[in-house]
Amino acid sequence: MMRHPYKPVKKESFFFRKLKGSCTGFVPQFMVLAGLFLVLRLFEMGYDSYQHRFNAFFWSVLFTGLLKDLAFLAGIGFLLYLVYMGCYMISRKLASVVFTALGSSLCLVQLALVFYFQQSFNLLGGDLWLYKSSDIRQTVGAAGVSAWIVVVLIVFLALVISGLAMLPRKIKLRAAGSYTVVLLLALLTPFHPALRVSGMHPGNEYANNLSVNKSYYFYSGSIGYFSPQEQPTDIYSDFYSGDYDSGALVRDSLRSFKYVDEARYPFLRREDTPDLLSPFFQKTDRPPDLVIVIVEGLGAAFANSGARLGNFTPFLDSLSGTGLYWENCLSTSGRTFSVLPGLLGSLPFAKSGFAELGASMPAHLSLLSLLKHNGYNTSFYYGGDAHFDNMDLFMQKNHIGAIRDIKSFPSGYRKLPAASSGFSWGYGDKELFRWYLNSQAPAPAAPKVSVLLTVATHSPFLVNDQEVYFKKFEQHLTDLHFPEPEKQVTRNYRDQYASILYADDALRDFFAAYSRRPDFAHTIFLVTGDHQMPELPLNSKIDRYHVPLLIWSPLLRRSAKFSPVVAHFDVTPSLLAFLKQSYSLQMPSLVSWIGSGLDTARAFRNVHAYPLMQDKNDLVDFVEGTYMINGNTLFEMDQRLDLVPGDSKEVLNRLTGAFDRFKRKNRQVIDGAGLVPDSIYRLYTTEK
Repeated sequence: MMRHPYKPVKKESFFFRKLKGSCTGFVPQFMVLAGLFLVLRLFEMGYDSYQHRFNAFFWSVLFTGLLKDLAFLAGIGFLLYLVYMGCYMISRKLASVVFTALGSSLCLVQLALVFYFQQSFNLLGGDLWLYKSSDIRQTVGAAGVSAWIVVVLIVFLALVISGLAMLPRKIKLRAAGSYTVVLLLALLTPFHPALRVSGMHPGNEYANNLSVNKSYYFYSGSIGYFSPQEQPTDIYSDFYSGDYDSGALVRDSLRSFKYVDEARYPFLRREDTPDLLSPFFQKTDRPPDLVIVIVEGLGAAFANSGARLGNFTPFLDSLSGTGLYWENCLSTSGRTFSVLPGLLGSLPFAKSGFAELGASMPAHLSLLSLLKHNGYNTSFYYGGDAHFDNMDLFMQKNHIGAIRDIKSFPSGYRKLPAASSGFSWGYGDKELFRWYLNSQAPAPAAPKVSVLLTVATHSPFLVNDQEVYFKKFEQHLTDLHFPEPEKQVTRNYRDQYASILYADDALRDFFAAYSRRPDFAHTIFLVTGDHQMPELPLNSKIDRYHVPLLIWSPLLRRSAKFSPVVAHFDVTPSLLAFLKQSYSLQMPSLVSWIGSGLDTARAFRNVHAYPLMQDKNDLVDFVEGTYMINGNTLFEMDQRLDLVPGDSKEVLNRLTGAFDRFKRKNRQVIDGAGLVPDSIYRLYTTEK
């Protein structure tokens, strides 16, 4: 019998054997992780429906959200595999433990971000890293962390760890299938699948944000913060507009600036703001007092007649009918950090808000410093801690006469109720206004400009006498003639609306008390919001910036409602142009305002260009004419500031070029460029 010669079996190399083993071990665990993210999506949708009732876009949000979750995992899948493979080369057990730890962390972060969104209606991104630890403690303390949320997180973490440790053993796959999955993840990585699907919009702004994979938004924002990449501007592009306000799109109607030294002072220009306010006012024998009231979270969606969510500010509405009211005003950002620099200084954003520069804020002029130079007394009153968002540092840079905040309230004033954590933002609007009035001389010899910033209409929306305002809320729903289904939806936001009714009452009391003072007759009041309250559902990208703007005074000759688009950037230039024209106040001929003045036309239009900063890390919004861009998406605005998608590539490129020009100027400020020459700064920050 003939023997066959022995053929030894070729042994696989250690590396190749480990490589195959890492594939077959990784894929079941990755599939369990994907399943957990799908469970988290279902939980998010169910929790949202429980909290805020069934969303009209529920099914489209669910489908889009699941797709975005899978795209996020597909984008990080190969990176997770490389970590797993590296550990597997040492030990399969080590690889399994490391993956379980990473997967559990990813799930826990996702769930925490879901809770954050549901509590605040804000997506948390790279802006987290821009807040001081004290600011974060204040915000978290104000919101409070319910015990049941902590319990849910602990139980969820235990279930996730158990699932990632045990369920992969139940999944049986052919080796070829595992190799295919890993290869597919490797091929998908360069295409950034999460980015590809991030532009899918299933409904209104709230629905779009709900569909976002919260982890992708947070991680990509954090990477953008720690590793920023400047987008180059092609100055030779056919669509380059040459200046962010040059009006390449509607050049005949947009107001434009003439810059004088862009290399050293990128925003320095001739001051040519038209005085459009004087015709509305009686002239007096002395400059008028200015009282500027900034109401936290006061948005146009619920303020004044015709508001999208119903009018929850009846007093402000009655005041608007007898004053100068701009119904299409935009704040400069979606949070409080830029309201003082934008409203009082018409200043650029720098990297994460002008005031965030702290002691490095470049020399600049403002409404406060210029009026102080002209003999005004200046003061700032705030119910909370003025160091939040460096508000106190900004005021000090503007040589404020007095800063009054939570640390200097006298006895006899009630703080706002504390959240479950024991934290209180400070003093409510009524207490703030009462203290301000009690601290003012009845008839001061010098004119004054006072800035008052409220805090009660802020999460956790706890106000004094809250039960009284809950009852007012219910009565107000009846007064608004809401049908029962709409009442039920609105009741989901009872705390927010009750705080708004409280703030409106506080304004009523404030004006009533002020009217009994002798200086009331020569006082001009300005009332606006710092941004739209994000804890109420937003309708579009611009909704977050849409705030009321009212100027009211006994000195008014007549009232008027204006429909053009204006912004906080325009307030300081207009007020100073009015005071210069009517009272011969000394003003510089060169300024660095971003805005070009309030528009007093009656019909809807926009003769401005505005950059808008959603939060401290997102400078992605730009408005010019009746168009807005958000990132790379174009929208067109109608007369109610509703947005419809635009499809003109030419318009998109023109606005993108204009926005790039602004961002390049803004970058110069970040890198140390000045705003005004020292000679002008010294001249106009010295009191007469």
